Amino acid sequence: MATDWQVKRLAGALGAEVSGTDLTTTSGSDIQLIKALLLEHKVLFFPGQTISPSQHVEFGHNFGELEDHPNLKNPFTDHPYIFELAATQGGVADEWHTDITFQDQPSIMSILHMVKCPEVGGDTMWTNLEQAFDELSTPMQQLCEGTTALHDAAPHSRPDIMAIHPVVRLHPETGRKSLYVNEHFTRRIVEMNVTESDAVLGYLTGWVKNPRFTVRYHWTPGTIAIWDNRCTQHFVLNDFEGERVIQRVTVMGDQVEAAARPVAQPWVREGRKSATSRYDRQMRQYLRSRDQEAVDV
Repeated sequence: MATDWQVKRLAGALGAEVSGTDLTTTSGSDIQLIKALLLEHKVLFFPGQTISPSQHVEFGHNFGELEDHPNLKNPFTDHPYIFELAATQGGVADEWHTDITFQDQPSIMSILHMVKCPEVGGDTMWTNLEQAFDELSTPMQQLCEGTTALHDAAPHSRPDIMAIHPVVRLHPETGRKSLYVNEHFTRRIVEMNVTESDAVLGYLTGWVKNPRFTVRYHWTPGTIAIWDNRCTQHFVLNDFEGERVIQRVTVMGDQVEAAARPVAQPWVREGRKSATSRYDRQMRQYLRSRDQEAVDV
């Protein structure tokens, strides 16, 4: 029963560990409690779980539609809704990111099962993007609220898959503001030229890494982690020897709402093409495809 759960905060900014529950037998009231705890702590850890891939997927469906991977070849587990990563000697993506921001409707939350992990190393960190926004100065907050950013799937070898999202978004359930740019998928501040964008984006993606905004978790096999992609980023420490196997389901369908309207139109270099126009090529490509989709509709 949910009344038997013990909830332990792990850091001042975010994160809580929950014990006394079996996620394979959750009731409707248990799911509602998990949602409430997730809004409060942003990332939850449930150690000591024994869960099969099918139970993992069934649990994930309690929170919404799951990302489908019909053509994905997992190392061990053949299931279209599970993304599996087996890493040896640090073979992980070690950049701060929010999952799947290169889609128009990105991920709401991720649910990860740590199947196997080394005794030392391979920890994961999360950062609180609401606190990161709150602690910016007022002028920087105003600058960020008036801009948008281009995201792409280049880390997945698909730079042609792109989306534009606000630099500052609202959480649909709490109304709180978050910074919504990350070093892995975000390429450009849309309303700025390339040198301005590099300066602002570089500052913001560095700012969210401040240890004051973070929690670091040391894994044990069987732990389930659930995190809210609408207000967090995460990062895997690439410091381990041995095998690290994770299975993840991803809840999709996020509707990203801006905290404010952009204050300017997208910035693309005008006039004749020059050597510097290569910095605007991706932006031109995205804007042309967006305009063509509008015509087709």
